[in-house]
Amino acid sequence: MGKIVEMQCILEQLKVPKKQQNERTALTMLALSGLKENSKWKQVTEEYLRPHDILGFINEKYGRDYKENTRETFRKDSLKPLCDAAIIENNAAVTNSPNTKYRLTRETARLFRLYETDQWNDELEHYLQTHRALQDIYEQKKMMEKASFELPDGIRIEFKRSPHNKLQQAILEEFVPRFVKNAELLYVGDTADRFLYFNKDRISELGIGIFDNAALPDIVLYDSEKNWVYFIEAVTSVGPMTQERVYRIKRSCENCTAGLIYITAFLTMKKCKEMLLEIAWDTEIWIADNPDHMIHLNGDRFLGPRE
Repeated sequence: MGKIVEMQCILEQLKVPKKQQNERTALTMLALSGLKENSKWKQVTEEYLRPHDILGFINEKYGRDYKENTRETFRKDSLKPLCDAAIIENNAAVTNSPNTKYRLTRETARLFRLYETDQWNDELEHYLQTHRALQDIYEQKKMMEKASFELPDGIRIEFKRSPHNKLQQAILEEFVPRFVKNAELLYVGDTADRFLYFNKDRISELGIGIFDNAALPDIVLYDSEKNWVYFIEAVTSVGPMTQERVYRIKRSCENCTAGLIYITAFLTMKKCKEMLLEIAWDTEIWIADNPDHMIHLNGDRFLGPRE
């Protein structure tokens, strides 16, 4: 039995979902293990490798011809799921950074070195008892505790089928339950309808005057428990939270005693990277295709208002 098939058997025993038991993932794990076809399992290593290095190892040692443009497939469909299960780990660099490296966890490496020995079954049982199986993780709806976001009674917002509206919907359905669970919706606007939802009385009560100028963001939320107002811009083409935009919002909220938070939302990391240099310091970034995480630009506090 060759090394690829052996690794696929190991992945199956680790209760990895079928999707991650494919040849690509097995080759990825062999590269991270430093194992060639005729290597011994006791020779497993724990060296950090970049996706570029993983491809090079696979192509050279296993005669494949993966191109550089397949790195994202390796990262998304093989490396990230195995990181989620703590089978491998990364060096905590930005996900899409060329400096991001991966390696086997110490526990995984120790287990692999015992493959085909008398100690394998006992070590495997212990490993599974101390790790949450990736299959169990993926069967849950969300890895983070998530509350549903409910609109005020009788209010219904109908979004059109456009990238911008898709992002707005993701903000309400994915961002809010994760990061602003007690949010009260104050405003939702769109290019076609500037006032899809507008809680005029509450906005006036809070002293928010932004609705009289062109700095108006796409979504405004209020957390009464923290007394924070969230100004969220859904960006699909132009319009992130620039320094000028933040300044204009602050000027329009001089009578508001709540803390002000500025968030730029994107559908993808690729779109975020295109506009990153335009976004103001001390603001937040949220990306819909990686909803469990946020990016904070500088400052001494994450997701909080500035004085």
